[in-house]
Amino acid sequence: MNNPELGHAIHEKARHLGADLAGIARIADLKGSPSHVISGKLPAYNGVGTTQEEGQQREVVTWPQGFRSAIIIALAHPIDQPELDWWVRSNSDGNRRMIAIISGLADWLAVEMEMRTFPLPYHIERGGVFLKDAAVLAGLGCIGRNNLLISPQYGPRLRLRTMLVEADLPSSGPSEFDPCESCSAPCLEACPQEAFARQVHSPAVYNQGELPGRSGTYDRLACNREMLLNETDSVKIGDGDAAGKLTKYCRECELACIA
Repeated sequence: MNNPELGHAIHEKARHLGADLAGIARIADLKGSPSHVISGKLPAYNGVGTTQEEGQQREVVTWPQGFRSAIIIALAHPIDQPELDWWVRSNSDGNRRMIAIISGLADWLAVEMEMRTFPLPYHIERGGVFLKDAAVLAGLGCIGRNNLLISPQYGPRLRLRTMLVEADLPSSGPSEFDPCESCSAPCLEACPQEAFARQVHSPAVYNQGELPGRSGTYDRLACNREMLLNETDSVKIGDGDAAGKLTKYCRECELACIA
């Protein structure tokens, strides 16, 4: 099977295993993507979604050797299924589903294609990559003005996961899709912390045109304030070993998007 055929087979297998979207990005391109380039330049951040691992620098990707392509999968998160992203004991039902899809895909590639794979964790500090940049390069959509991945099929209502493979596969993206150019951007007004209210990052300071929120208007510290409030509103569920806290993180900018 040649590489284009393999790429198609991977896409079909991912869909068969339960992914709503799947694509491929070359790691060489991913290393040069906006988030991977700017991450080491931004001020230190230790908010929700970051961890501190011994020997690892926050938000700096450690690339394993010998892998040349990334497979990105997406799971749709419909408005009427909010529980997919309700977090209990540091996990959610949607995340568990994506881990199972990636695991099944890795097993298939190992057995059927004798291919080495490297499933990635979610956190950068634990060995992950910037998933939205990977999804853009794989052709799944674009980064919107709300700093979320926007897809033609599901808008921003998606959850992402990825793994690396050793084969040098043809990229399935990026695409020309961009619904934000002519949009009134209700997402920017929806944030309860006004995370898009001002220019936070300057192209001149970071020497690149593609910035958080597309133009540098996304304030992750403001966004983090809301997530911390969400955590204070967590609800205790279960008893004994099954006890935990249920956290429903804010999705206002995502749900307000009309793409």
